[in-house]
Amino acid sequence: MIKTFYIIIFYLFSYCTIFSQVGGTDQFRDSLKHELVIAKNDTSRVLIMAQLASAYNGFYPDTVNLYGNEALKLTERINYPRGKARALIALGLGIQLEGEYPKSFDYLYRSLEIAEEERFILETAICYSSIGNNYWFLEDYSRAVEIAKKSQDLFKSIINYEEAPEWMRFNLLLIGQSYLEYQLDSSYEYLSQFYDATINDKFWHPVALSNLGDCLFRRGDRRTSFKYTMESIAGAIENGDNLSESEACATMAVFFKKIQESDSSIYYAHKGLDAANSIAYRLGIYKNSKLLAEEYEKLDVRKALYYRKIYDSVNESMYGARKVQELQKTLAEEQHRQQQIQQAQVEKENRLKQYGFMGGLAAVLLIAFFLYRNNLQKKKANILLQSQKEKVETTLTELKSTQAQLIQSEKMASLGELTAGIAHEIQNPLNFVNNFSDVNSELIAELKEEIDKGNMDEVKEIANNIEENEQKINHHGRRADSIVKGMLQHSQTSTRRKEPTDINALCDEYLRLAYHGLRAKEKSFNATIKTDFDGSIGNIDIIPQDIGRVLLNLYNNAFYAVHTRAFAEAAAVNEKSSSANLSTEASADKSAKAEATANNYEPTISISTGKQDNKIVVGVKDNGNGIPKKVVDKIFQPFFTTKPTGQGTGLGLSLSYDIIKAHGGEIKVKTVVGEGAEFIITLPVN
Repeated sequence: MIKTFYIIIFYLFSYCTIFSQVGGTDQFRDSLKHELVIAKNDTSRVLIMAQLASAYNGFYPDTVNLYGNEALKLTERINYPRGKARALIALGLGIQLEGEYPKSFDYLYRSLEIAEEERFILETAICYSSIGNNYWFLEDYSRAVEIAKKSQDLFKSIINYEEAPEWMRFNLLLIGQSYLEYQLDSSYEYLSQFYDATINDKFWHPVALSNLGDCLFRRGDRRTSFKYTMESIAGAIENGDNLSESEACATMAVFFKKIQESDSSIYYAHKGLDAANSIAYRLGIYKNSKLLAEEYEKLDVRKALYYRKIYDSVNESMYGARKVQELQKTLAEEQHRQQQIQQAQVEKENRLKQYGFMGGLAAVLLIAFFLYRNNLQKKKANILLQSQKEKVETTLTELKSTQAQLIQSEKMASLGELTAGIAHEIQNPLNFVNNFSDVNSELIAELKEEIDKGNMDEVKEIANNIEENEQKINHHGRRADSIVKGMLQHSQTSTRRKEPTDINALCDEYLRLAYHGLRAKEKSFNATIKTDFDGSIGNIDIIPQDIGRVLLNLYNNAFYAVHTRAFAEAAAVNEKSSSANLSTEASADKSAKAEATANNYEPTISISTGKQDNKIVVGVKDNGNGIPKKVVDKIFQPFFTTKPTGQGTGLGLSLSYDIIKAHGGEIKVKTVVGEGAEFIITLPVN
């Protein structure tokens, strides 16, 4: 918000300054005059008059003074600090072109004092830029660079370069012009930036061309420098910009003087002098008359004397002894003001240090008192703490023992849930073993008969059948063996040794065990099971019994969720059906509709595996009632459960969380109330 404010007032104020070279159009001045006539309050009038003063800068000095002084009088009457600062800037810039540097410094330093006291950052930055330009006129180039960079830093603190090009561009120009006199490389850097920044600006670009051309000439690139300077003169003439025309012609005259082409040098110096005289631009008159006096010394003494008189007159008015005294006085007053500001700052810092010392001393005394009191209390508390420590250690030992027992209880509880599933799973291979054993007994009897008959072809066929049956007996025997081993692994304490494991097979095995376990307890329960296993995963290094324990817990929770929802919906439908006071036929019809409504819900569990960013992701999703938002953050806490008392220990998800973390992975939950929940396990691929 602050930056936006500064951008707005920047464009209102700086659009029409002498440096923008834009504000001198009659159309713009007429627009400002109209705004002045219809302005409804004095503050607006002050700002518009300050703009008008700037709009006439470089064209009509008397008009600049008229509007600037009127704005200044009005600000003093209404006590408007910002308006006063702007009016003083406009006046300071106006007389800058007239060579009245002491008075210009006076106006600008008065404006700077107001801007700094009121913390007007924009006006402070403009003041510094304008003051730096004064130092450039006085040929104090290092001071001009220092102040222009300070101005640039202030602008950058409140606005972006792209959003406020005018004044920030001028600082690039001012720094580049100043470096031109003693650091050509630095000058080229800044003037090139200024050139690039004005490439599409009709009014600024001729200024950029002239200055960059001067720099290139000094660097030895005369061809490009002549080209740029000629383009600058043409552009300035097209824009009606007499100031830039005067400067560019003086630059071109210097070029021709250095290559000893006097006629061309005199030609451009005359053009520059005429342009400077048209707007009373004293620095332009000073430069071009000096060049003409020097060139005519070899050609026409009378003309040389004529232009020397012009040069001496302007030089005296700008840099004479009286002006130097005035300038020294103004700068001394500003230096005194700055010293007073620094002294006030030092006094303020000293007071703060004194207050800090006194506050610190008070704090030390207070701390000493509390330390003394705490020391007395500490002695009394140590005895109590010692006894409490012993109690805490005893309690901690008991807690660790209880924790181990609870964890083992949770494991055994999950083992109990597995029992029914394991029984179902182990019964199938045992049935196969028994059936194929009976068949083999019959085949062996047949085999003996065929041997007695000597029918060797039939003997071989029977022997092949016996061999196939033996292979099936062996396969299903191994299947039963693996189920028993898995049960033993689940009940044993983990060895914490990872081993390559087929995660898809592990997920599928524990899914079937969990489902058959629930079916053994609830014969009426049915659920749709969907699996989406990524076959490209292969084996990963995990502790299979630990990850199996996690999967079993998530499966049991998912089956519990869909079973609970199915039971609740069926109960709700039955209650509505039985409570309706309808005729037998109508009641029967409604019961049928209610049953159909209940049957619309299909308990579904979805299991998926996949790879994401070098990690394995396992998802367990159900379409139960979901988890309420108020308890989602608690589900991984030990002993927290949403199940009724006696149906859950509250340790399953907590242990699952610890196991996944120990594997370097993470477990998250996504849930929507009324739609279901999904637990997502992420494991790293080693």
